[in-house]
Amino acid sequence: MGVALRAPVALRHLVVAGGQRKRYIGGNRKRGHAQRRYFTQPLEILWRRDPHSPFRIPAPAAARSEANASSQPPPLENASFEEYYKEQRIVREEEWDAFMSVLRRPLPATFRINASCRFWRDIFSKLENDFRGSLESEVSDEHVEDAISPLPWYPGNLAWHLKFSRKQLRKNQALESFHEFLKHGSEVGNITRQEAVSMVPPLFLNVQPDHHVLDRSKTFQILEMIHQSKEQGLLPRALVIANDFKVQRCDLLIHNTKRMCTANLIVTNHEAQNFPSCSLAMDHGKPQGLEFDRVLCDVPCSGDGTIRKGHDMWRKWNSSTGNEIHLLQVNIAMRGIALLKVGGRMVYSTCSMNPVENEAVVAELLRRSGNSVELLDVSNELPELVRRPGLNTWKVKDGGFWFQTHEDVPRNRKNVILPSMFPSSESTHEGHTVNNGIGANSNHSTSFSRDFNIEAAGNVNCDSAKRLDYTSSRVDSNFSLDRCIRIVPHDQDGGAFFIAVLHKVSPLKESQMIEVRKTEHPLLTDRMEKLPKQHQEEIDKKLMNQHSTVTEALDDDKLIDEQKHLSMDNETSKDNNLIGVRMVSDDVEYGQAESGDRSHRTKKLHNEHRWKGVDPVLFFKDNSVIENIVSFFGIKESFSLEGHLVTRSTDNARRLYYISKSVQEILELNVQVGEQIKIASLGVKMFERHRSKDGCSCAYRLSYESLSLLLPYMSKRILYASPIDFQHLLQYRTINFAHFVDARFGQEAASLMPGCCVVVLREGLQNTDYIAMDPSAIAIVCWRGKATMIVLVSPPDRKELLEYRFGFKAFSVEDESSNHKID
Repeated sequence: MGVALRAPVALRHLVVAGGQRKRYIGGNRKRGHAQRRYFTQPLEILWRRDPHSPFRIPAPAAARSEANASSQPPPLENASFEEYYKEQRIVREEEWDAFMSVLRRPLPATFRINASCRFWRDIFSKLENDFRGSLESEVSDEHVEDAISPLPWYPGNLAWHLKFSRKQLRKNQALESFHEFLKHGSEVGNITRQEAVSMVPPLFLNVQPDHHVLDRSKTFQILEMIHQSKEQGLLPRALVIANDFKVQRCDLLIHNTKRMCTANLIVTNHEAQNFPSCSLAMDHGKPQGLEFDRVLCDVPCSGDGTIRKGHDMWRKWNSSTGNEIHLLQVNIAMRGIALLKVGGRMVYSTCSMNPVENEAVVAELLRRSGNSVELLDVSNELPELVRRPGLNTWKVKDGGFWFQTHEDVPRNRKNVILPSMFPSSESTHEGHTVNNGIGANSNHSTSFSRDFNIEAAGNVNCDSAKRLDYTSSRVDSNFSLDRCIRIVPHDQDGGAFFIAVLHKVSPLKESQMIEVRKTEHPLLTDRMEKLPKQHQEEIDKKLMNQHSTVTEALDDDKLIDEQKHLSMDNETSKDNNLIGVRMVSDDVEYGQAESGDRSHRTKKLHNEHRWKGVDPVLFFKDNSVIENIVSFFGIKESFSLEGHLVTRSTDNARRLYYISKSVQEILELNVQVGEQIKIASLGVKMFERHRSKDGCSCAYRLSYESLSLLLPYMSKRILYASPIDFQHLLQYRTINFAHFVDARFGQEAASLMPGCCVVVLREGLQNTDYIAMDPSAIAIVCWRGKATMIVLVSPPDRKELLEYRFGFKAFSVEDESSNHKID
């Protein structure tokens, strides 16, 4: 038994210069971090080292050995992991060793070129002609062959695979220049560093230029597809709503997608299983609501397919994680199906190898949806992608025991181990078939007793799990789960992934949706049975009346407890020029749009239920400001700003964001239904208020993010620079008018009225009347000051232009230290 030691009072304080005493332990004082520089080790270690300390404890040799051992990386093994997946037979027995060997190796780095970026061809050429040869000559013999190569299954050779892990890229000096190339490309949005298998699901969506897409976690790749397929110089008609429940992930998503400079994106912050549909009852015809042509349902999962990324997964893995998250995955996927248009396609995916999170979820989706949804055979799509069919048989493990059917599960565990986790609700005894179609018949025949005390299973180590003598049950053959896709690590030296592609054939029936709501929580059926028959009928009637079409899958606790459903009338902000789009809870009683009861219930709570911590979205309606902007920059009538500008500021509208027509329609719908959607970000920043005292007649300047979108429609505030002057602006950022090489350009800049302007690169004898109208024109945002021209472009973006347009490989650019004078 260990002995708890407490430091004497004198040792728990630190005397510093001047006699001031600071605490060593605890406290949140600002100076509380200072003492850590002095005491960074446990007090017991200090006592051991101090020969005069009365508390000195000799450090035994065993302890020293243990300390040295703890510094070693953890072993890449987990007996429970191996036992579980051997039993599930996710690979053939003869390839098990190869499977485990690859899992213990570091994951190779992969990345993707953004084909919608301006210099994607230059990047591709640099990889093919420069790095491909140099990496093979610079690195050790171990990686000489195909050190870098395109992924054969990714369209256009835009995705690349390395023979190095991300750690090797950081540590190997021979790879330093290539690592810097990747970092810089990622910073400006030309390259996305992403695991190879994670790039697969969006490719099966088959996104078209006019599609509305609901997504989680693959947003940038979907935006690439949309912008790559649009007509040059025009905004795509498509829309992407990217949702995540975690605020931190939303922030990261916003940061990453800013590099895309898109006006077609909305980032939302909702629980995926409760994503609002914005149902709106119409006077004539069927109700209007939020529906999507494509849904990417990349659900939260146990993540053991990413086990090559880090060592922690080996230590933390256990089979119960998949069981615990199974129902959430089903509910999220059912929500996606409810929001999917008839004829639309949904891709369900996980980075897990567990059939309880994969095939079991897909089978349950098909059960609940009836004939409204079908599982597609996509074997002819991406033919070069090495894949394996989904499993038709599997088992469910709880603690130390395996179960074949839900009937075998003890009564006190039936609310934890659900029927939907099993291949079939019936006990069909067949041979266990592995996923490659080669049978491996089981010899087990004895069934499991219901009277077994499952509580005892909690005391059994998972490594010595009890084996039940039975054959695995087989899923209904009508489900065709072999159409699912399993990607295993040793087939292509990557991670593991699961994908299922679903097609919505017809609307979900109302009776199906009632059952969906009842079964979303495993305890709901028991609760319903305990209610008086009259109450059950009332709840069923309420469910039937909530929609004339089936779009909502509400939480069952809300139905039982009949919680208050809130909405909010549209508000006009204190500033009459800002039309408010206010945020409220998405717990809305959707069926009351017809009755008019909504306002009666909620008016007294009108100002009490806004989204906390989220700035409101405000349509910018100040016509005088808009007219001033249009006049100052000469924006053509064909590029309308009216109804397309929004702001998140309630006072002076510091930043104005431009939104596409598709985003505008969603916002207007959201207003009509009482602001059910919690919006974290939307559109692209187009104008920003400045505080310059140079005498500019327009209160706003342009944002570089949206320049490529707006430039073809501008007719004023445009200057055309020669390559040498354009290069100098990128390098030095601030240049006096008299110092331009082209004196005529310096004179034109000096004669321009102070304020924001655009400088376009003019090469040779190009006609300036058409350069700016070319969507591929190279241009930068500048500020015409009193005697200088100042570039308003970030250093990474200027470096990109210098490298790919002017061929600079090693250079430095001035920073943005003087931006505060303008912003």
